[in-house]
Amino acid sequence: MKSAQGWRLGMGDMQVLPGARHRAPMKRPVWIIVLVSMVSLFLVCAYIYPPQSSAACYLFSSRGCTVLTGWLPPAPTRVLTDEEMASRVVIQEILSTPPTHVKDAKIAFMFLTPGALPFEKLWEKFFHGHEGKFSVYVHSSKEKTVHATRYFINRDIRSDQVVWGKISMVDAERRLVANALKDPDNQHFVLLSESCVPLHHFDYVYNYLMYTNISYVDCFYDPGPHGNGRYSEHMLPEVEKKDFRKGAQWFSVKRQHALILVADSLYYAKFRDYCKPGLEGKNCIADEHYLPTFFSMVDPGGIANWSVTHVDWSERKWHPKSYRSQDVTYELLKNITSIDLSVHVTSDEKKEVQIQPCMWNGIQRPCYLFARKFYPETIDNLLQLFSNYTTL
Repeated sequence: MKSAQGWRLGMGDMQVLPGARHRAPMKRPVWIIVLVSMVSLFLVCAYIYPPQSSAACYLFSSRGCTVLTGWLPPAPTRVLTDEEMASRVVIQEILSTPPTHVKDAKIAFMFLTPGALPFEKLWEKFFHGHEGKFSVYVHSSKEKTVHATRYFINRDIRSDQVVWGKISMVDAERRLVANALKDPDNQHFVLLSESCVPLHHFDYVYNYLMYTNISYVDCFYDPGPHGNGRYSEHMLPEVEKKDFRKGAQWFSVKRQHALILVADSLYYAKFRDYCKPGLEGKNCIADEHYLPTFFSMVDPGGIANWSVTHVDWSERKWHPKSYRSQDVTYELLKNITSIDLSVHVTSDEKKEVQIQPCMWNGIQRPCYLFARKFYPETIDNLLQLFSNYTTL
């Protein structure tokens, strides 16, 4: 009885102990301070180390990084190196110079080939009757080419060896462009291979290229192993990973872009030194990344982000689908010439399909003027079908 009474007395004493009622009200301010401190720390870290992936952006908001960055002051602008400053001044000067109005403007058709051009007769048929509106340049990297048609005779430039996947491919492209730029009448520059064929008649191609103010450089963002997975941090500070792009090498560029292409040494050097097969355990292919990245950085609004040369990558191999004689039919060529959507597929696990309409001066039109890869054996079928499929 005494012990029970003592227990009740002790409990009663505890209820009236001084300071016991003051602990609970103190909990709320403490937790508020802790919470505010954590949020402040998170914002500071996000500012200094911005999230590199879209998943990280959704930690606090379903609307992603745009909400978070709206709270923060703009990140400090990186100070450009002397080389970058000089390069940008030259590029902007060229891009801001109004194009020269040439009375007899020409298209430079630049053929990058290891040797013979099996479709010379087809190109002769394409060029015939349009003298004065085109120029031809041939870079033969392995053996001296013997030409069979008048438009190709004496049109070889000084050539050097080209190795697939190496910077020598880009060197050959720049060499072709530099030679073509010597003619002031050349206003558009088309890179073609020995396996390329025309899909339309000459006037259609001429008007398509001459009466638009953009260049057709293939370019898209690929987060996968065959895209940004090939990037090397040695390209910093001039080329950041977020700016790294991929695309087909077969371009068609206006004269201003041709000029900045041969004038560039800074960005070219980055890809020459740090984009090569086997470097850092990666297979970086310079001709698939240099031009898309370069033009996306210096003039993103001036390129179409797709190429006017059709290539079929549906087989998902290292090289695109090749066409044999039995493949070349009117239906095949009609299908290619009717395509008006550009499609890219990322190389990551998602295999994201990126589709955009092919726009020409604000109008959706067929994407392709040329196509590859055709085997030499297809020449007879192509010559027979040429007048029919080029009227599509």
